[in-house]
Amino acid sequence: MKIPELKTPRLRMRAFRNEDLDAYAAMCADPVVMKYIGPGATQTRGEAWRAMASMLGHWELRGFGMWALEKKDTGELVGRAGFIEPEGWPGFELGWLLGREHWGNGYATEAARAALDWSCKTLGRDRVISLIIPGNKRSVKVATGLGHVLAGQTKLFGRKVLVYEWRAK
Repeated sequence: MKIPELKTPRLRMRAFRNEDLDAYAAMCADPVVMKYIGPGATQTRGEAWRAMASMLGHWELRGFGMWALEKKDTGELVGRAGFIEPEGWPGFELGWLLGREHWGNGYATEAARAALDWSCKTLGRDRVISLIIPGNKRSVKVATGLGHVLAGQTKLFGRKVLVYEWRAK
């Protein structure tokens, strides 16, 4: 499957490439970045590579997935954003992750908004969730800024997770 490329004012949302590994592995090795992701553990370089491969495979198996986020002006990888819904997942999830040096610039909101728009127009989705571990104030701000509301909670990776939900109006 050809992964669609989206463009926002500052970002190119594209498929992951092998040359993204150094930057992506650095993000995944940062304990502050990974604190609220999955089980909350850092990843080795090999685990980060397998995560990139898994994200590419998700597109092939489900027809949607995560995009690599590249700054249009520099080509620098700043993170990822998009959708996951692996087997047994609580729903069609919109998620994001940025390298710490890129926090506070609005990139997560910019990319998530573009992804949400794409999911409505291309996939006909009218409901999206974002799973956020309690205490992750930055992600709550992104989710609520997109129109998500707290809809409940669940457990993933042995951790309590808040379910924020967006519905088309």
